[in-house]
Amino acid sequence: MEGTKRRIISTALDSLPYGEDDPALLTGRVGTPKLPEGVSRQRMMQDIVVIAWPSLLELVLTQLTSMADQIMVGRLPGEEGVMALAAVGLATQPKFLLMTMIIALNVGATALVARFRGQQDRARASEVLRQSLVLNLILSAAFMCIGLLGSRWLIRFMSGGGAITEQTLALGVEYFDIQLYGFVPLCIGFTITAALRGIGESRVPLVYNTIANVVNLFFNYVMIYGKLGCPALGVAGASWATVIGQCVAFVIAMAVVLGRRYYVYLDLKSRFRFDPVLLRSIVDIGVPSMVEQLFLRAGLIIYSRTVAGLGDMLFATHQVVMSVQAMTFMMGQAFANAATTLMGQSLGKRRYDMAALYMRGTRNLGILTSLVLALLLVLFNRQIVALFNSTEEVIAAGAPILYLLAASQPFQADQFITSGGLRGAGDTRFTAIAIAITVLGVRSLLGILTMNVLGWGLWGAWIALVADQLIRTLLMALRYRGGKWRAISAGLA
Repeated sequence: MEGTKRRIISTALDSLPYGEDDPALLTGRVGTPKLPEGVSRQRMMQDIVVIAWPSLLELVLTQLTSMADQIMVGRLPGEEGVMALAAVGLATQPKFLLMTMIIALNVGATALVARFRGQQDRARASEVLRQSLVLNLILSAAFMCIGLLGSRWLIRFMSGGGAITEQTLALGVEYFDIQLYGFVPLCIGFTITAALRGIGESRVPLVYNTIANVVNLFFNYVMIYGKLGCPALGVAGASWATVIGQCVAFVIAMAVVLGRRYYVYLDLKSRFRFDPVLLRSIVDIGVPSMVEQLFLRAGLIIYSRTVAGLGDMLFATHQVVMSVQAMTFMMGQAFANAATTLMGQSLGKRRYDMAALYMRGTRNLGILTSLVLALLLVLFNRQIVALFNSTEEVIAAGAPILYLLAASQPFQADQFITSGGLRGAGDTRFTAIAIAITVLGVRSLLGILTMNVLGWGLWGAWIALVADQLIRTLLMALRYRGGKWRAISAGLA
């Protein structure tokens, strides 16, 4: 088995000796250590880019497909397009709420796979994948059933108390139910992607997710508008197209890990037993991340319900701007994935100096690219909003909000990357606390104040969101600079 030819993403770490858990290295604020002998800054930046760029391209293409879903349903004629945009928005947060535990456990899987990759232990890295897949298969099937049983209540709850029309609610339930039919393959595919990212392999997920996105777009065209003999299904067609694409990604991802060409693989021949030690490690990292996700989803649900109270048109406009923001997330998330992987591998080799150097380089690159993105948002704000819906009311309300979104870009990128590095070190409890403070205590409460009390409408919603981003950036930066993550990674905190 170990002689099987396999693809390994090599980094500067592979040429360095193992470090030591010297107590002096585990305390004090994080500075900028010197480059180890034989490692150039250019090689370190190359390591970051090699992991980040395929991840960035994959995430951007995936988000572009999601945006295409909204653009294509938003282009339905007249009022139907506005209702369709609002309906898709109503289904978004309940779907991610059901995925909370899966996302959290995948954080644990990525961190552990990266740690075992740093220790050159292929068998244990692959066992993390197997344990995670079985656990997430059970959980995703259970959550799918829960979602189908409660879909009508969830969508009505998201409507914010009566401002959304009954027709829009019915479309939201239809869209959400169809999404749940593809919930299990979606979650399993996410787990495989998380394990591959732990070994630094971001090109393979790029390939299978790109194929899935092309399939999604093709079926969008066929099923939304009724082409090639298919009836025009509108919002339901967009949902079915997404599910078909997710199933394609699942099949290819399974083929990848069954092939054993890569550092992590799935062994179906050996007898399966839950490994208490590995599961405990996954859960120890994942549970704080789950709490973080629960706080995040609770805050976003409160926030989204408050915006939904503004009515169909403004809620549809909000969904357009949120889709644009989700695209800007992809930049920070790609570099965050690189930070998680390189931090985990560095700490697996006890190279605290390389962990800090990789973090510094990743943050610098992330912030630089975010400034370019901010400039595009400022220059093309009206054109970007008009892509989704040509209604003048939507464009007039949404385009100015992109100025706020542009101003938040450097802070947004920095907090994504810093939190990604902290997760790679296993410091997930603090990120959960920071999310609770900012999303629940800042975005939700400030949003209620600005929209319901001060009457600032959609501007109030986005002022609250930007305040959340700024405060979270500060909290993450202070935590990282404090250096406690080093002791956590060594099991001393």
